[in-house]
Amino acid sequence: MTARTVTLVDVARAAGLSKSTVSDALQGSGRVAEATRERVREIADGLGYRPNSAARRLRRASTGAIGLHLPHTATRLDYYMNLAFGAVERTQEEGLDVILLGTPRGVHGPLATRVDGLLVIDPEAGDTEVEDLFGAGVPVVTGERYPGPSPVPRGAVVCDNAASLTALLDHVHRNGARRPALLAPEGDSAWARALRSTAAAWATTHRIPVAVRSVPFAATPDEATETTRTLLAEDPAIDAVICGPDGAAPGVLRAAIAADRAVGHAFLLASCVDGVATRTSHPPITAIDLRPADYGRACAGLLCDVLAGRTPPGTTRRHDWALETRASTLPG
Repeated sequence: MTARTVTLVDVARAAGLSKSTVSDALQGSGRVAEATRERVREIADGLGYRPNSAARRLRRASTGAIGLHLPHTATRLDYYMNLAFGAVERTQEEGLDVILLGTPRGVHGPLATRVDGLLVIDPEAGDTEVEDLFGAGVPVVTGERYPGPSPVPRGAVVCDNAASLTALLDHVHRNGARRPALLAPEGDSAWARALRSTAAAWATTHRIPVAVRSVPFAATPDEATETTRTLLAEDPAIDAVICGPDGAAPGVLRAAIAADRAVGHAFLLASCVDGVATRTSHPPITAIDLRPADYGRACAGLLCDVLAGRTPPGTTRRHDWALETRASTLPG
């Protein structure tokens, strides 16, 4: 015998409330006390109630999907893949699907009919594709702030990238570095801006120069190797390198070993982004754990809250990071 599907009426009857009140409580809308919302959720969970997503979408005249836009090089980066999985997981909890967007240029109208809102991760100022997305006619939430003058997204989830790089510079300095260098990502994203300005501010505060070299936003290990090889040849006094791009730090390690630098002793190495490459290198590389899956969940959660009217436009939420110290910066 097939079990009968639990309906909203069943939940309302069990809670002793009207169907409309129960609906508002479960959707996070209406004037319902938080204690009542929590009690209704507990009753609904206990009964095994599952909302009819299709019916809900029809009532709201929505598509039941959001769009996710990642940087072009994201498909080969551990960080963005984990971020995407986190965003999908959180969005599915709201009964929504995720559409990974390709080139959006010229699709303002069609895009607005395919998705209810957009997640745009690490947008760069002057990127015409990002500008097209902002003009698509649906709410936009960004992962990191949009550094352009306009338009303004409906919300953003941000990491304190200045604080994380400061923590790395302080760490290598405490462990003996006196001539650090930064491989900074090219482009005009909020992340790239923060790393460059923070390196300059730290150098001024500590009266210690920080050599900054530009590498592609998603630099490969080979590109990091070549940049580091040139850097060490030009300035042999460099005794620490902090690598910005995800997955590129093993390339710095390769160049340091080729230059006969004792990594983890007289030469320190760290990364602004943690991942498989930094954890499995020999020696393992100190890095900032940005918790990308949780970050993706946070971005998707904010967009879902904006779409449901649970948070006002212009909301900014902060995402925590952690410094993971490993053998590459811990002189024995």
